[in-house]
Amino acid sequence: MSLVFEEVPMSADPNCIFCKIVAGHIPAKKVYEDEDLLAFHDIAPWAPVHVLIIPKRHIASMVDVSADDQAVLGKMMVLAPKLMAELGVTGGFRQVINTGRDGGQEVYHVHMHVMGGPRPWAKG
Repeated sequence: MSLVFEEVPMSADPNCIFCKIVAGHIPAKKVYEDEDLLAFHDIAPWAPVHVLIIPKRHIASMVDVSADDQAVLGKMMVLAPKLMAELGVTGGFRQVINTGRDGGQEVYHVHMHVMGGPRPWAKG
């Protein structure tokens, strides 16, 4: 039995783990997907509910965003409260985008952590 994967889109970085998730090369526990965005549970959660929202198009860092990215970034912000409500978070949540090495960014593909649930959180 051979597996056939989609090719990584031209707007992707073939070495980026999040681009590989978008392309279906790496599995993820998805909670939302449309033509622009993908949201999935973090594999190392810092809160009872911890999802990542990413643009499907590769943008390495917030330093690299342009006016062309305004719509997708706004869409990410609007999606966050909708997902938290759907996942049962009612007492508030945090939205975090780490930027660059000094900002704590570990994966160089723009992503927003959305974390909620009862406190105290293990790391947050």
